[in-house]
Order: sequence, then structure tokens, then C-alpha cells
Amino acid sequence: MRVIVYPSQLIGAQIAPASKSSMQRACAAALLHKGKTIITNPGHSNDDLAAIDVIQKLGADVAINNATITVTSNGVHPVGPAMNCGESGLGIRMFTPIAALSNQNISIEGKGSLVKRPMHFFDEIFPSLGVTITSQKGFLPITIKGPLQPANITVDGSLSSQFLTGLLMAYAATEVYDTEIKVLDLKSKPYIDLTLAVLNEFGWNVKHTNYESFKFYQHTPLKPLIEYTVEGDWSGAAFLLVAGAIAGPIKVKGLQLNSTQADKKIISALISANASITIESDGIILGPNKNMENGEQEKLNAFHFDATDCPDLFPPLVALACYCNGVSEIKGVNRLAHKESDRGLTLQAEFAKMGVNIILSGDVMQIHGGSEIKSAIVFSQHDHRIAMASAVAALCANGPVEITEAEAINKSYTDFFTDLQHLGAKVDIE
Repeated sequence: MRVIVYPSQLIGAQIAPASKSSMQRACAAALLHKGKTIITNPGHSNDDLAAIDVIQKLGADVAINNATITVTSNGVHPVGPAMNCGESGLGIRMFTPIAALSNQNISIEGKGSLVKRPMHFFDEIFPSLGVTITSQKGFLPITIKGPLQPANITVDGSLSSQFLTGLLMAYAATEVYDTEIKVLDLKSKPYIDLTLAVLNEFGWNVKHTNYESFKFYQHTPLKPLIEYTVEGDWSGAAFLLVAGAIAGPIKVKGLQLNSTQADKKIISALISANASITIESDGIILGPNKNMENGEQEKLNAFHFDATDCPDLFPPLVALACYCNGVSEIKGVNRLAHKESDRGLTLQAEFAKMGVNIILSGDVMQIHGGSEIKSAIVFSQHDHRIAMASAVAALCANGPVEITEAEAINKSYTDFFTDLQHLGAKVDIE
């Protein structure tokens, strides 16, 4: 798909997409819950659809309508020899320990960039949990056979928190208490907060001490019917909020300010950049600041931001930094190598086509902003967040920006370009 985004003024209101982080965890919990789960406000991105397919492959019955998904499950009972997580990094890392609860041989598969992302964590951990595993030197496809037996273990949390999410869910479902998972150097702590919030909302009792020790305790029986509402997605909404700061004002609805999602930190970056922010009961209004004396739009300020715990914010923050006077710095580049692309290098290469100078120095990215954004043809490199960041940067460029392979957005935010159109952007979708 080829998309052309033209310089545009935005106005109006838009509801944030459903959080795929929340949706996928809800699907996993619904599979593990022996009973019926009604999931309200379900997402429909490719990652969400992959999660639905996986829980069906692992034995759940799923009924879908527009507003809800009803999951009926009796735990993990695979109906076939394989499950495929599409291109979802969270999906593959979360559902693999869950699938290991079964005593069947299961082939764990993925596609696209996922086949290049490291999975050696399972080779290192599973044997100590009674799970046999065969992998391609730490890469997909892998074959496992359980059942997983919880034990006191120590895991490395520096690569990704997604592996820990899967272990926490699998351990909780076994109802084996007083076991402990110790974690070294955990990254993306807010994502683990979200995992624990989902588990505890369903009724399991999991607690941590300084994110270094996780323990499982007895709890009252889970309710036979559980209702769970998927919250708005701060990761996807970050692009809308930045778009508002650059070309608004707009209002973004459906976000929880008390969310455990890591990417709600976008608000602090926008404040640092001197964007105009108004929080109302039904949404967040974002726009450029106006000069109090002459009413003209003020330039945004360069900012410093630590994205170590929220690396998915790099792309929208780069789009923001393009329009900030001076050099903005974002820490956490080391978290970007194993995304849908090597995201640090991809941002550097594609934004250079629009005249933006990005320097990578160790764990820090420097974005030289304030210069005119140029009309260009950019390549998503099959990375959904690169496609969206390029589109946002195009809103105040000196001409249209063409994005090739723009269908990459379907991984997380299928309606992104039509939502931009709804806000008044001129977008050609071919």
C-alpha cells in the first residue's frame, strides 16, 4: 500500500484505538480462566487477531461481534500441532510459556520480522521447568512439550519484559503457590505492571518486591463469568497526540490517565516540548502553543527524554523532535535493535530523506530539529511505527510525503490513516 500525506491542519476529536498490549493479555487470561470471559472494546489489529487465533488453537471457543468478544475456556488444551503468532513479539513470548502448560508437542511459529527476533530465553529457561524444547539456535520455529512445572528460577529481564509476562501468566494458572521468579535488570517495568493488573483483575494473586522478585499466592476461586474492558492504547494515541501538538489542536478520547501502560509518558515529553495540553473529563486536547502577545504559533522546544522503559515512543518522539528548536535527546536506543526493524537505524535512514539529521551515540539518539521538513518518498521498512511517525512528520512538511509499504500499520493501528483523514488531514491511500 502506498500512502501520500500532505501538509494539513488538524481539528476535531478522535477516539484512541484499543490497546493491543491490554487486548493480548486479556486474551491470554481468558484462555487460562476456566469459565466465560467477555472482552469489551476489543482491538482488531493484526496482533490482536493473531492473539485470538492462538487462543483458539490452544483450546478456547471464541465468539466475536462488533463490541465484544466472548471467550469460553477450560484451560490450555491444544486442538492442533501448531500455533502461529504472526508478527507479534508479545504474542510469541507470552503465549509460548502458556502453551507449555500442555503435555502435547506444539510447534511455535511466526512470520515476517519475528523469525529474526531472538528466542534463546526459552532454550535457557524451559529445561529447568520440565519443558523440552527444540529451536533453530534460539530462533523460530521452536517445538515444545510440557507440562510446565513451576520452580524457583532467576531470569534475565534486560532483553524484554515480554518473556516474563508469559511466565507470570503460566505460573499463575498452575495454582502452584509460594514459587518465586527472581528477575535481574528488568526493563519496561510498566508493561509488567499491566500484566499484573490483568492477572489481579481476573482474580489471581501475584505480587512483586521491587520488580526483583515475583511470588504467587492463594486466592479466592475465579468467578465463572469475568468481564474485562480493553483500555485505549497510549502507544497508538501517542502519534495522534504528537500530530495535535504539531498541526492541531485536536482532542484525543478514550485514554486512561491512571493507566499502567508505559507509553502514557508521552505526556511528559509533550510538556517538556512546550506543547499546549488541556486535560478534560472526556479527553486530552493537544495543540501548538500560541504567543500571548501576538497570537502566533510558538516553536516547540527541544527536549530530553528517557525511553528505556517505553521504547515504542521513539518513533512519535522523533516526529515531535523534528519540529522542536535545537537538539532533542532520547535515551534507550539499545532497546530498539530487536523491533520490527532495527528501529534506531531505520529512523535515522528514513527521516534523513525528509532532511532530519539524527545521530546515534551509544544509548542516546540526538535529533536536530527546527529545520524545514522536506517532501520525500520514505519506506516503512515493514515497521508499523515508522510508517505512522513518517505520516505525522509530514503534516507540516514543505510538500507531500509518500510512504511505501504503508500497510505495516495493520500490525497495531489499522485505522490510523483514516483517523488522520477524520481529523482533516489530506491523505491519499492507494
